[in-house]
Amino acid sequence: MRLVLDECMPRQIGRLLPGHEVATVQRLGAAGMKNGQLLSWLGGKCDLFVTTDRGMARQQHLADRPFAVAQLQAPSNRLVDLAPLIPVLEAMIIGVRPGQVLVVRTPVDERRDS
Repeated sequence: MRLVLDECMPRQIGRLLPGHEVATVQRLGAAGMKNGQLLSWLGGKCDLFVTTDRGMARQQHLADRPFAVAQLQAPSNRLVDLAPLIPVLEAMIIGVRPGQVLVVRTPVDERRDS
């Protein structure tokens, strides 16, 4: 699966996703684009766009996009907080469809105390 990591994501996440073709917004030359422009630009470049931006699903129309969007919800966008979500993401992307929005959270019993 072709994945693109939003610029708010640590690029090291790509190493946690073996078996997938992982690129970053920065590596693709799209750093600094506004969400709407970026989402239009990504058409045909990925199967799944991965972000921590919690407002994207509310602010952008995603249902007609030619790719799915995964929103990772963690206490921060640091690798230490996002890494535990990768197995959950891997399980959720099986059979994902274009236009689908996945909200990826750590199961309640695995969340650390804040």
